[in-house]
Amino acid sequence: MKQINPKLTDEQKDVLFNKATEAPFTGTFLYNEEDGDYVCANCGSVLFGAETKFDAGCGWPSFYDVRDTKAIKLIEDTSHGMHRVEVVCRKCDGHLGHVFNDAPDQPTGMRFCINSLSLDFIKNKM
Repeated sequence: MKQINPKLTDEQKDVLFNKATEAPFTGTFLYNEEDGDYVCANCGSVLFGAETKFDAGCGWPSFYDVRDTKAIKLIEDTSHGMHRVEVVCRKCDGHLGHVFNDAPDQPTGMRFCINSLSLDFIKNKM
């Protein structure tokens, strides 16, 4: 089993390692507009840049691309009677959210729908 950061809250552990989902429109980073990087709350891997974040209106932070494709794994998810693609941190196997091909107004057409509880944010220094 991968290392679990002892600083994680019970809610973060539930999302990252039990594949729970935070309630829509409740996440810390949903409306964050600062410049910086979104990293895995468990292991600190850089996942998304603020420049790819957009308001998809879905209730979770959304990104149209990842910072480094080697930082994530995409896994077919057929749970809950749906067909989706799960996004997982490659370093620690933490569940981040899902990716959908439903953002035609974005450069990649993709919407990485990510739980705030699975993320930390590192603000760019000026």
